[in-house]
Amino acid sequence: MTKSQETLMQKWAVKTVSDPTVGNLQTPVNSGWFTKMVINNLPVYRQGLSPNFRGLETGAIFGYLLFGPFSMTGPLRNTDFALTAGLLGGVGAIQILTALFILYNAAGKSPNVQPPDATVANPPSDLFTRAGWNDFTNGFWLGGTGGVVFAWLLIGTLHLDTVLPLIKEYHLLGA
Repeated sequence: MTKSQETLMQKWAVKTVSDPTVGNLQTPVNSGWFTKMVINNLPVYRQGLSPNFRGLETGAIFGYLLFGPFSMTGPLRNTDFALTAGLLGGVGAIQILTALFILYNAAGKSPNVQPPDATVANPPSDLFTRAGWNDFTNGFWLGGTGGVVFAWLLIGTLHLDTVLPLIKEYHLLGA
């Protein structure tokens, strides 16, 4: 074998990360540069953010994305109340997710701290404390509710409610 073949084999070999009994193997998928870039740029793992801002950003994304399914595929999708149903359904879903975050933090022990692995070499330590998780939950509730309201205002003010029936008529959304 040539030197380049040996280095290529070493580069693509499956190795254990730290403890072979954990079952987390270092593969080209979970330790590749693209996967590391995407995962480490998520709000939960991005360096330099407070837990409150991590929750705010995550909640805003969830809230903004939850509005569409509730308004376009819900039981009131063909009525005049579709946008309001999407707003109320999205806010309700954010409330339920926030309650689940509160229950996760209310258990006997503090939240589970993620150890460093092949993908995330430096997980945030301030998020996985009781106070950090509480701040994350507060930010998630505020960002999620704000994201749903922003999507509702965006759809209502840009008159997209007049365009959406045309899209539905041509079955582009599967409705």
